[in-house]
Amino acid sequence: MSSSDRLRIAWLTSGRGPGSYGALAYLFDAIGRGLPVNVAVVFVNRARGEAEPTDRLIAMAEAHGAPVELLSSVAFRKERGGKVGRPGEPLQPWRYEYDAEVARRLSRYRFDLGVMFGYMLIATEPLYGRFTFLNDHPALPDGPVGTYQEVIAELIRSGAEESGCMMNVVTGDVDRGPAVSFCRYAIRDAANAALWAELPPERAAGMALEAVMATPLYADIRARGVARERPFLVETLRAIAEGRLAVPPPEPVDLTAEVERALAAEPSAVY
Repeated sequence: MSSSDRLRIAWLTSGRGPGSYGALAYLFDAIGRGLPVNVAVVFVNRARGEAEPTDRLIAMAEAHGAPVELLSSVAFRKERGGKVGRPGEPLQPWRYEYDAEVARRLSRYRFDLGVMFGYMLIATEPLYGRFTFLNDHPALPDGPVGTYQEVIAELIRSGAEESGCMMNVVTGDVDRGPAVSFCRYAIRDAANAALWAELPPERAAGMALEAVMATPLYADIRARGVARERPFLVETLRAIAEGRLAVPPPEPVDLTAEVERALAAEPSAVY
């Protein structure tokens, strides 16, 4: 397959941790093994030297030959005298200005689809109104919203039996844009029954988020999700690149079988 036949994507990330780095590295590895995708540009909302994990990701992207665009959202805010928004408040005006500049920079590159993975900014209309973006979310389409920490805590507090990974179209409705694909997996079974016994839902309901995050059950559920989010990303992009999945589709596509096959084929697979 020639490069012109491949799905061209823009990858947006903050690159702040091992999950962001690992996902992009996994994608480049999958491309090397035949995934019909090209990374047209990697956009990072940080500058060089702002954070060591981000610098590692930038170096890795450049080593794979991907163009990299950097625009520090922190520096942008400070230059304009903007304020840091508080949870529950409307986004600050500078955020719309920032996204307009991001859109301007991305317009220099030819790509079919944007992917936000570990991108820690809520996108605004100047950005998602100009391009189509997919966002990864660590839950099923009808599951909890919020960060992965908040999602896992809510799953424990509600005594959920399963969770999943989802890709949705980025809109102004955070984490609730049209679902494109998902996979599901058990989070309550014989393998972790003892951990659920140690932290029943009624006990977790009275615990602060940080306390829930410190429990073995939280770590177990997080590990199950992390194991699947990378093959899920690749299988979603494969389905789009091969024309089997439209964006958005009439109904979200269940890729559980494909993800479990990919996971089982990995030497380090645990679940």
